[in-house]
Formats: sequence, structure tokens, C-alpha cells
Amino acid sequence: MSLLQEEREIILSNEYVEHFDFAEVEEFVKNASKDLFISHNFRTKNKMLVQPRGGFPTYNKMYALYEFFVNANVDVLPCTIDSNTRLNDYATAKKMLRLSEESEVDMLNGYPLVNHGYRTTRKMITHFNKPVSLRHGTPDARLLIETAIASGIFEIEGGPITYLLPYSKNFPLDKAFLYWKYVERVCAKYSTLNEPINRESFGPLTATLVPPCITIVIQLIEMLLSLEEGVKSFSVSFSQSGSVNQDIVTGAVIRKLAKHYANEIGCGDAEVHLVYHQWMGAFPMDQNFASQLISMSTAIAAMVGADKIITKTKQEASGIPTKEANAETVANTQYLLRILNGLPNVVDEEEEENLTLEVKAIMEAIFNDSADTLWRKAFNSIKNGIIDVPFSPHIINHNEMITIRDTNKNIRIMNRGNVPIPDRCFEYEKSKCNLKKDTTSIVNDIIHDIGIMQ
Repeated sequence: MSLLQEEREIILSNEYVEHFDFAEVEEFVKNASKDLFISHNFRTKNKMLVQPRGGFPTYNKMYALYEFFVNANVDVLPCTIDSNTRLNDYATAKKMLRLSEESEVDMLNGYPLVNHGYRTTRKMITHFNKPVSLRHGTPDARLLIETAIASGIFEIEGGPITYLLPYSKNFPLDKAFLYWKYVERVCAKYSTLNEPINRESFGPLTATLVPPCITIVIQLIEMLLSLEEGVKSFSVSFSQSGSVNQDIVTGAVIRKLAKHYANEIGCGDAEVHLVYHQWMGAFPMDQNFASQLISMSTAIAAMVGADKIITKTKQEASGIPTKEANAETVANTQYLLRILNGLPNVVDEEEEENLTLEVKAIMEAIFNDSADTLWRKAFNSIKNGIIDVPFSPHIINHNEMITIRDTNKNIRIMNRGNVPIPDRCFEYEKSKCNLKKDTTSIVNDIIHDIGIMQ
């Protein structure tokens, strides 16, 4: 028995897991419908795939949500996991699931997949026969991912950086890297049986004034960590920034550099896709404005040439969206994508060159770290502030990089901290900002810029 298999046996001996039949699960994956694999859909559907968010605690409500989505012509179904499961607190999730079923009041903010079990969940997923994307935010997702794949969920979102720095304060980063190495190996193992399991990084991060160079670097690092373990289908992603031009530039640079660095490690045969998130910051309370914001992000996704768009709803500002609101957004987004044909190819060579130089300089610093593995190099780079995510709550993150918007709503770097952005690029960034204001005015501008879509 391999060391990986020994670890899997231990992970799946958890008291909240029904008996896990490895042979049966492998046989299921081997014979599963190709329509369940988003990697197959990327390859065969000549369109941008549309995926909403959504998750309810009970099986019946989750089933009803999927029915609404299918009727709205969804391409990819979501499975958003509850917060207790994200924290590996399966005991509380079990209790809250029982209360949700008894009272018909949602006591969880998502679907407790581990507690439902893969045998039950698989019935729902195979019934709808559409790819399902696992959305969670879990630093230690080992048990969750095993349960997801056994259920027929063949797209796994997250990573050791993107599912830690934006969400956690104290969870050890080195453990997150090792736990996600397990995830990559399991996904790679199952990928040999049928179509590839797709891994997707979470590009929005804190969704708060994150400059494109930081977003892209983290996407590239998580992609490389995945590909080096044998994953053959990976999705890099980013979210609407508030600047149309900056989003178009970000999309162009991330595509170019993802291909470049995949080739650099001898993984050029892997399929790399681009995912675009509709606005992830604070939404307008006015639902008409919210609808306009959603439509604008759909148009940007078309201009970026994304392979998948992840939608939001006009109810984002008022609470958890209903299934009706989610389905409405899917239908509207599909309609808008159908009529957005023949958009012009917008190129900003100066911005692309600047962003490319920034990303390459940071990547070079990471690779030059003295550690012997990529994950350790990335760990040290975060610890040393070479990677610095604005407004991250995690204690290891330096939070010394300060960003602000220029007059065209581009996110600009006004303090680079320890991030090794070349002097030439840093001067370019600062030249776009009005830094002659007093400190109080600049701070007020930053506070305003956090809620730019208001």
C-alpha cells in the first residue's frame, strides 16, 4: 500500500463518514458520464460556461435549487459547502442538518456534503447529469474532496493560498500546503480513470483592492503546485476589479503567463482554462443597479474571452439569494452572452507590459528562494512579504502593500512593502495616482475605493 493510500485510509476512517468503498468509487469514476466532467465540457462546448453560486443544507432544497438552475439553462451546477464543514466541524454540521430537516428552517449556510455522504449526494448529481463545482473555502479539504469526487463532483475549487489567506487568521500555512498536496494527488489519481478532474484556483482572494500582479502570481503558484502533482486540467481565475481596461489586461496576461510557466515545468500538455467572477465586493442595495453591475461583468467576461463565468444575483446586498434570483441571473447571463458577438479586441500594450514585468519579477523572487520545493518557496515568500495580499486577516500575511484607485478606477500600488516590484513598474504605478493629498484624504479615498461599486 502506498503512503498516499495509507493516508487516505486514515482520513476516511472519520466517525462521520459512512463506509468508504475505494473499489466501488473508482469503478464509479471510471464509468461516470463524461457530461459530469467540466474538463469535457470545456473541450466540447463552443461557448462560455455559466455557473451560479448556491447551496442549501437539506437534500430536498438542494435538489429543488438544481431543478431551478437546469430550467434556467445552467452549464455548471454549484455545491456551496456550509461553514461548519469548512472548519471540519462535522459534529455541529450534523446537528444543524437535523434541525434544518425537522424545522424546515435553514440552520446552515450551505450543503453539509460529508454528513449527507457520497451515496446520497451521488443520486442527485447523476440525476441532473451536469458538471458540479465544489465551492467551499476549506484549509484542510482532504475528507471533503474525497467525498465530493465519490459523489460525482469533478471540479474542485481552492488551494493552499487562496483558501487560507482570505478566510483564516491562525490556520498554519505549512499545513495547508501539505493538505492541498494530498488533494492534488487524489485528483491526479482519479484523472487517470476517465476525463481529468478539474482544479480551480480562487482568484478573487479578499476581493478588496487586490492588484492584478498579486492575483496572477498566486494563480500561477497554485496552478504549478497542482500540475507538478499530475493534475491535467486547471482553471486560473480572477474577479471583476472595477476597471474594464484592467480586467482585459489581467485576462490577457494571466493566459499568456499560465501557458509560459506550465511549459517551464514540462506540463504544457495540461489544459488551462480562464474563469471570471462577477463583482465580489459590496453590492448596491438598489437591485436595478445590481442588475446593471451583473450585466456589465458579463460583457467584460465576453471581452476577456473567459471559459467560464461565475454569477452573482441582484439580492447580494440583502442576504442569501433565493433560488429564483439565482436562476434569473443564470438565464439573463446566458441571454446576454448569446447577443455579445463580434466584440472588438481591446489591447493596452503599455499596461500589459507593465503587469507582465511585475508578475515575472515576483515569480523570479519566489523561484530564487533557497527552499528545495515549490510549496516551501511559496511559503517562505508569503512569510517574507514577497507575496502580500491586501486586507488578508491571516497573521502570516504582511499587509504592507497599500493600493488605491486611479482616476480611471484601476487598482494601483502606492506602497509595495516587500513585494519585489521593479522600480520602473513601481514608478509607473505611482505616476497614475494623486499622491499629493494629505494622509487623511488618501485613507478616505481607500475606504471609498473598497466600495467602488456603490
